[in-house]
Amino acid sequence: MQSAITLKATVQSGGKIEIADPQLLAGNIVDVIVLFPENGAMHDHSIADTLADSPGHLVFQTAEDVDAYLREERDVWER
Repeated sequence: MQSAITLKATVQSGGKIEIADPQLLAGNIVDVIVLFPENGAMHDHSIADTLADSPGHLVFQTAEDVDAYLREERDVWER
């Protein structure tokens, strides 16, 4: 019969999760299943954090920053 344990864990920076339980014996192979909260909230960081982690790291502080970036890109396209 297959046994199971249910633990709560906090995701650490870098998406790491540490699991510790006396039932987990060194050398044993186990399956790990990660379930997200039912409310769908997978994380507590803002969209700005998400953009900062994205390729290119394009985070703008103001609408003017966005306009300036788009203007520069258009100038490159027109060359």
